[in-house]
Amino acid sequence: MSEVVTVVGGGLAGSECALQLARRGVRVRLCEQRPSRPSPAHRTSRLAELVCSNSLKSTKPETAAGLLKWELDQMGCELLRVARSCSVPAGGALAVDRDAFSSEVTRLVEGHPLVEVVREEVTSIPEGPSVIAAGPLCSDALFDSVAEAVGGERMSFFDAAAPIVDADSIDRDVVFSQSRYGESGGGDYLNCPLDRVEYDAFMEALLSAERVLARDFEQADLFCACQPVEEVARTGHDSLRFGALKPVGLTDPRTGRRPWAAVQLRAENEARAAYNLVGFQTNLTWPEQRRVFRMIPGLGSAEFLRYGVMHRNSFVDAPRALDATFAIPGTRCRLAGQITGTEGYVEAIASGLLAALNTYAELSGASPASIPATSALGSLVRYATSPSTLDYQPMHVNFGLFPPLEDAPRRKAERRAALAERARSDLAAYVRSRQDLFGGEGA
Repeated sequence: MSEVVTVVGGGLAGSECALQLARRGVRVRLCEQRPSRPSPAHRTSRLAELVCSNSLKSTKPETAAGLLKWELDQMGCELLRVARSCSVPAGGALAVDRDAFSSEVTRLVEGHPLVEVVREEVTSIPEGPSVIAAGPLCSDALFDSVAEAVGGERMSFFDAAAPIVDADSIDRDVVFSQSRYGESGGGDYLNCPLDRVEYDAFMEALLSAERVLARDFEQADLFCACQPVEEVARTGHDSLRFGALKPVGLTDPRTGRRPWAAVQLRAENEARAAYNLVGFQTNLTWPEQRRVFRMIPGLGSAEFLRYGVMHRNSFVDAPRALDATFAIPGTRCRLAGQITGTEGYVEAIASGLLAALNTYAELSGASPASIPATSALGSLVRYATSPSTLDYQPMHVNFGLFPPLEDAPRRKAERRAALAERARSDLAAYVRSRQDLFGGEGA
C-alpha cells in the first residue's frame, strides 16, 4: 500500500497498532515525543513502557481479563506474545519484567522495515490516515487539537502509581512469601503482616499524612481502580483491611494464624530485585511516603526505588465524539488507548489492535472490523462508542458490560462461565469469517 499511516504515541496502543499495520504490509510513521519531551509518569524513552504496575491482570479464563487475553490471542496480538516471553511469577496474573518488556517491544518496532520511528512531538492531528494513541498524558497542544476536532469539552480524572522498594531492604524475618490460600514459602507475593495495633496506628498515620495536592479530591475526579490508598482509607477504618490489605487466605508463619491485615508486595522483575506495594497508589508527599509506609512491618528500613506519584489523565467523551471504529467523524483519524477512556494495559493493547484493523480495512476497501458485542473486547467497544452510555468514565473490561444471557444461570460463577463460553464461540467465528483482516494477504 502506498499511503503511510501516522501513529502518534509509542505506548502500548501505539506499538501494537504499528506492528499490526506493518504485519499487513502498511508503512507506518510512529511518532513518540520522548525523550525530547518527557512525561511526568515515564522514566525511560523506550516504547511500551509500563508506568503504574507490571501486572497485566488475570490469565484465568473464567475472568473478564483472562477472556480478553484469549480473544487477543485469536486476533494475533503482538504485545501479549512479548509479555509472556518477559513474564515474572505472579500467581494467576500475567506480570512482566518491565524493562525487558519495553526493551523487546522497542527492538521489534524499531527493527521492522515498514516502521519509521520519529522522536518528535506532534501538536496537531496529522494529514492523511492516522491513529492518535498518545495516552492519557497527551500533550496539551495535541489534546486541544483533538478536542477541537471532536467538538467536545475536555475531561479528566486523576490517576496514581504505587511505590517500589528495593528487595534487599525488606526484612525477611517479618515478611513471608505466600500466595493466597497457598503454602507459605512458595508464593509469588511477599506479605507484610499487621496485627490490630499496628493496623490502627498505620491508618491513623495514613489519614493524617501530608498530600501533594492541598484540596480534598472529589470522588468524581478519581478513577475507582486507581484510588490513592489514603482516599480509600477515608471511606472507613476497615476499608483497607477488607480491600488491598485483606488477609484472607494468608497464614503468618511466625504465629500460625491469619494476620489482622497484610500488605502484599509483587515482584517488578524476573530477578525479584524490586517489589511494588500492591494497591498503594498514593498522592502523599515523598517524605510522608517514607515515614508512613515504613510503619508497615518488614518495611522499617525500606529503600524506595520509586515513590508513588499522581498525575491528571485526559480522555475524550468517546460515545459522543467518536464513531463505532473510534474514528473522529469526517476525518481519517482514529483514537486508541487511554485517550478514548478504555482503561487498563491490556485494554490499551486491544484498542491499538482494533485501530490497526479498522485503518487497514479503510485502506484496503474492506468493511470495518465489527467485533461481536458478546465478546470481552466487543462489549468494551460498545460501552465506549454507544450514545446510550451516559456520564462516560474510564472502564476496564468486566462482565457487567456484556449483553445479558437468555435463561442465565443464577449462580455468578456459572453465569460468568456461560458468558465466557458464548464470547469465545462468537469471537472465534468472527475471526474465521474475516480472513480479509485476520488471515488475508500480508497478514
